Amino acid sequence: MTVLDRVLDDLAVETAALEALLRDLPEEGWRRPTPAAGWDVATVVAHLAWTDEAAHAAATDKESWDALVLEAMADPEHAVDRAALTGGIASPAALLERWRTARTRLADALRDHPSGRRMPWYGPPMSPTSMATARFMETWAHGLDVYDALGVAPEITDRIRHVAHLGVRTRDWAFSLHDATPPAEEFRIDLAAPSGDLWSWGPEDAAQTVTGTAYDFCRLVTQRVHRADTSLVATGREANTWLNIAQAFAGLPGEGRESRDG
Repeated sequence: MTVLDRVLDDLAVETAALEALLRDLPEEGWRRPTPAAGWDVATVVAHLAWTDEAAHAAATDKESWDALVLEAMADPEHAVDRAALTGGIASPAALLERWRTARTRLADALRDHPSGRRMPWYGPPMSPTSMATARFMETWAHGLDVYDALGVAPEITDRIRHVAHLGVRTRDWAFSLHDATPPAEEFRIDLAAPSGDLWSWGPEDAAQTVTGTAYDFCRLVTQRVHRADTSLVATGREANTWLNIAQAFAGLPGEGRESRDG
């Protein structure tokens, strides 16, 4: 099994769990607000479907992708919200079918994508494996918003290693988004996995480190929790700065979430 296959398989499991929660949800549930300001459950699903469709265009259809880029450039602050809010008006059945179709088509396109060829994206160009990982990250993060809105505790599994890995890999991206020079040295990242394993990145003798739970790290890099409400500890000035600006997703710097203490 390739790395791409493993990521896509885990993504399929993650989306199946979220879809199972939504399949018999009454209309009222679809209209419940999520922690994402202005977005209800339907808006979240519409956004997931739209992003899968955009990724499919990036992988297969240059003309459609170029049109999406021009649309985003015309209104970079509101294009994503507009697509999600407009799409969220559809019926629950239509939204589920749209999302199911979009993610299935994308998985097929990523498996068929020419080896070694990257596809364009709103951030850096991506390989099929990177795109699949990004789709896992975003599906998982938005899924947390849905679970929160519905008052359901999400299952926390070692599948989040994909999110943690992307969070580590996007360190320099986060600095560049804030017009800051990325650190020259690697950090050591040690995270406690849901299973109890230890996940590590970077040299053991690194001067700057980040430690804590993988779940908290994944929520932080997807901006689903305020740093003050996590177990994460940074040693070193630049590592400390990183935890304040970490962002594993493409696009403008996010505002993040407020702390429980305000």
